[in-house]
Amino acid sequence: MDESPGWDAIDAALRPLYGDTKPFHLGTIHKWALGGPDPLDGISVYARTEPVPHWHFISYGMTELFEKESENPDESGWGFEFTFRLVRDPAEEQPPMWAAGLLQNLGRYVYTSGNWFEVGHHMDINGPIAAGREDSEIRAVTFVQDPELGEISTPNGAVVFLQVVGLAMEEYEALRRWSADGLAAALAPHLPLFVTDLDRRSLLADPEIARAVEEGIARDGSSGGVLFVTTAHWERGGDATTLRLGALQAPAIADSLRGRLPFGRELVLRTEDTALAFLPADAFAVEEPAEGVLEVHVPPAALDDLTAVLPPTAGRRPVASLPGLTVEIVPTAMKDRFGKETGEIVG
Repeated sequence: MDESPGWDAIDAALRPLYGDTKPFHLGTIHKWALGGPDPLDGISVYARTEPVPHWHFISYGMTELFEKESENPDESGWGFEFTFRLVRDPAEEQPPMWAAGLLQNLGRYVYTSGNWFEVGHHMDINGPIAAGREDSEIRAVTFVQDPELGEISTPNGAVVFLQVVGLAMEEYEALRRWSADGLAAALAPHLPLFVTDLDRRSLLADPEIARAVEEGIARDGSSGGVLFVTTAHWERGGDATTLRLGALQAPAIADSLRGRLPFGRELVLRTEDTALAFLPADAFAVEEPAEGVLEVHVPPAALDDLTAVLPPTAGRRPVASLPGLTVEIVPTAMKDRFGKETGEIVG
């Protein structure tokens, strides 16, 4: 009987690409299942020369590598393994360890929060994705299906190879206003196999790419209907409502409102215990349809006033055209890629 069918299935998926090439394999000494800090049992890394020299990282540990433990027969574990492609200097003989740490940190986020990743998800890393590279513009990530590995079936269920793709912040801001799929399609001709390059600048510096992205935003609006935020709370009294939002997320909320409401789509801000929904409407109204849920109905003419009170600076600001509605921006704890607080955005 095969004692590691999930692991063997991943190896089998890699064989058509790499044959019998032995990868650099980074094993975990103190595994998460045994109380250790690292959720990934291991990471294999292959040196590539085409289409550009790069390292190809593949994780083992987000799925059920050994026996089936979950009750979902259709998916193995979380349903995905991470991959990551990083530009490689042809003279490099060893893969950089920070990239393995990035994958471990993403896995740690999933295991500790219970929030999993899918194709099209994205994340602001709150700093350069590589420690010590303060000069790098690559400070956010999105997720695509690995263009060579795709999805496989295993005895423990389906596994998607979910590739981490580094983005410049200008690109990430465009993604929030548009869609991960749209941005990926616009950038794909200029990012072979979505290889991440810490030294590249934003591709939106190219007027042709920037024009295509802006046209997509104007045509489609934002596809992101839900934002997971740390703060989205409220207080109500009589005809007055105060919304409390975090400074760090405020610009993203403003971008998403502009990309959603004019297209007739709602935007929902979710925390662990609340859901704050902004809905396009003919008339202003505030309703509480269920405990922990607030709906703010926003007429088109009030959108500019609403987004104007969302700078990333602490303070209380009334929304001029929405009588009784006040937005309070509160300090937000900033965390690095390891989850450690590094300060606050307070304005």
